[in-house]
Amino acid sequence: MPSDPKSAVLALEDGTVYRGRAFGAARTVVGEAVFNTSMTGYQEILTDPSYFAQIITMTAVQIGNYGTSPDDEESDGPKASGFVVRDLSPVVSNWRSVESLPDYLERHGVPGLSGVDTRAITKRLRVAGAMNACLSTEGLTDGEAVERAREWTGLVGVDYVKAVTVKEAYQFEDGVTRQPFTVPGTNLYTDPHREKIYKVAALDFGAKRSIFRKLRMHGFDVWVLPADASPEQIAELKPDALFLSNGPGDPAAVTYAHKTVAKAMQDYPTFGICFGHQVITHALDAPTYKLKFGHRGGNQPVKNIETGVVSITAQNHGFAAKREDLENRGAVVTEINLNDDTVEGLRHKDLPVFSVQYHPEAAPGPNDADPLFTQFYDMVSTVKG
Repeated sequence: MPSDPKSAVLALEDGTVYRGRAFGAARTVVGEAVFNTSMTGYQEILTDPSYFAQIITMTAVQIGNYGTSPDDEESDGPKASGFVVRDLSPVVSNWRSVESLPDYLERHGVPGLSGVDTRAITKRLRVAGAMNACLSTEGLTDGEAVERAREWTGLVGVDYVKAVTVKEAYQFEDGVTRQPFTVPGTNLYTDPHREKIYKVAALDFGAKRSIFRKLRMHGFDVWVLPADASPEQIAELKPDALFLSNGPGDPAAVTYAHKTVAKAMQDYPTFGICFGHQVITHALDAPTYKLKFGHRGGNQPVKNIETGVVSITAQNHGFAAKREDLENRGAVVTEINLNDDTVEGLRHKDLPVFSVQYHPEAAPGPNDADPLFTQFYDMVSTVKG
């Protein structure tokens, strides 16, 4: 780190200001201030398209100690607007690292702030809720930064999916560099053998690469479609199943996806995760609402109320649905969050459709939810015969 680091500022719309040291790019950004409780996986978090238009505060004390690697990117570079950490490691120590975190963020135009009390930021967001914010490494005054935060329009009612979805349909091929060892339960091992491979049409609302890798590993030929693909475009692929990915912003804003999924899930076995779960919610004509500060991190406890099984899950979302709304529209609520009792999963009463509010691919995070991919495969196998 430089001996005389430049000052940087994080300002919240309520007037709260945090000053520390700048790293990454020289830039001023606005977005929604959120916090993530994961201990590791900062590069996967930064490159998760679900974080588009958000400024992330990490609750883990030290960040950056193992650098960055192309194999850990979940998209083509960071999608978060800004990054806030308590202690930016001055040492990068990992045999897989090819670039330090500050250099990586600078190259991609993302500003960072270090040396601030991230516990105080997290507590502020938990008490007041996620807020509009401004992060600047360009010398803004406190007042200027607060004003920028207050001018931002926010996430509610805005379609950010169109900024991160794929532009044209393609067949997913895993381009990650495989390491010279296998680690069961991660994305570093050989695909398991399946007697039959099913074609799945995956609507990309801002998907992470690890999700498509997991689908391939569990017996699917993955064809990725833009978020605004029509039912006719889906039908042209002649898929065996439909998958709905994660993504950023307000799920109520993507009305085109609601209509498409409402029709397509009548024809195909369907599995949705995170934003995809919320799209299914709207396809059932149930509303979603904004959570106070959301669920973001690799340590969220979820209970399956049908089996009694508790899983630790990776999550990143700021919206949810009410149980009674779903149950009144043909769904069975299958899972709940043990921290706040919010809905974490559903299945349709009559159709081969199910979804979860979390990220079962868990990059980063635990692998408790990996069996959901097997459940999807088995469901498709039952339907297709």
